[in-house]
Amino acid sequence: MDDLTQEIDKAHWRKSSLSGSDGSDCVEIAALSAGRRAVRDSKDPGGPALILTPGQWTAFVTGVRNGNFG
Repeated sequence: MDDLTQEIDKAHWRKSSLSGSDGSDCVEIAALSAGRRAVRDSKDPGGPALILTPGQWTAFVTGVRNGNFG
């Protein structure tokens, strides 16, 4: 198991406050080393996680705020 996989497995995941109230469409975020963020589907915690660099995370958050993913 590589270092990133171990870090993701041990990460503290937080559910988005904007996730669906019925438990659907839930996204979880975890802070990783080097300012990276991991994003995953809360319904599949063992599934893949998207790893974002600090710059990618900033662009992602900006896109969410601007409604680009709606």
